[in-house]
Amino acid sequence: MIAFWIILTGSLVAISCGLLGSFLILRKMSMIGDAISHAVLPGIVIAFLLSGNREPLSMLLGAGFFGLLSTFIIEYLHQKAKLQTDAAIGVTFTLLFAVGIILISVFTGKVDIDQDCVLYGEIAYVPIDLWILDDGTIMGPRPIYILSTVLVLIVLFITIGYKHLKIGTFDPAFATAIGIPTVLWHYLLMGAVSITTVASFESVGSILVVAFLIGPPATAYLLTDDLKKMLIITCILGVLISFFGYWLAYWLNASIAGCMTVLLGVFFTIVFIFAPNTGILAKKLKSNKNAISI
Repeated sequence: MIAFWIILTGSLVAISCGLLGSFLILRKMSMIGDAISHAVLPGIVIAFLLSGNREPLSMLLGAGFFGLLSTFIIEYLHQKAKLQTDAAIGVTFTLLFAVGIILISVFTGKVDIDQDCVLYGEIAYVPIDLWILDDGTIMGPRPIYILSTVLVLIVLFITIGYKHLKIGTFDPAFATAIGIPTVLWHYLLMGAVSITTVASFESVGSILVVAFLIGPPATAYLLTDDLKKMLIITCILGVLISFFGYWLAYWLNASIAGCMTVLLGVFFTIVFIFAPNTGILAKKLKSNKNAISI
C-alpha cells in the first residue's frame, strides 16, 4: 500500500506539472518553476510571522501568494522593461529569495524556519502524512487530496482555455488580432503554474517538481508536433517515470525523488537518440540518404 500511495502521488504531480510544463516549454519559459521555488521564501517567513506556527496551510498560502507575485513581476519586467524572459526570471527570483533570507536572519533567527518547510519535501513521507477527522477516522494521505484537487483544476483550466492557450502560445500576435486576451491567459497560466508548484513542493520537493515541469514535456516535444498528442504523451511518461522510478529506488535502496529524476533523464536520452523524426540516429540516416542520392 505504501508503494501505491507514493506512485500515485508522483503520478499526480507529474501529470499536473507536465500539462502546464508543455505550454512553458513551447513559450520558452521552462525554468519558471525553479524561479518560483526560490521566490516563495518570503511568503513562507511572512506566513510564519503572521500565524505564529508552521501549519502547512498557512505556509502554502504565503508561498502561493509570493509565487503569484513573482510571475507578475517577471511579466512586468519582460513587457515594460523589455528584459528577456530568462533575465526577468533571474532578477526576480534572486531578489525575492534574498528578501526571504534577510527576513529569516532578522525576525526568525532563533526559530527553526526556512525554505525546508515547504520546498524540500520528501515523497517517501506521503503515506504517513494522514488526514484524520475529529472522530479519529483516517481518510488516507493528505497530499493525495490536495494534489488530486489541483489536478482537476488544471485539467478544467486547460480544457476550457485550450484554444486560447494554444493560439497564444504559437502566435500571440495573431491571438491578439482576433480578440483573444493573451495577457490575461498568460497570467492565468503563470498563476496555475505557481499554485501547482507550491502545492507540490511539500509532498515531493522542489527538485522533482522542476523535473516534472520540464522533463516529460521536453521528451514528448521530441516525439510529436501535435499539441494534443504532446499533452497525452507527457501524462503517460509522467506515470511511467513515477512507477519505475519508485521500484528503481526500492531496488537500489536510494532516494525516490532522485531515482525518478534520473530515470527521467534516461527516458529523455533514449528519445533524443532514437526518436523517429528528431532523434540523432534518424537525422544521421536521413543525412546519409541525402548524400547517397546526390
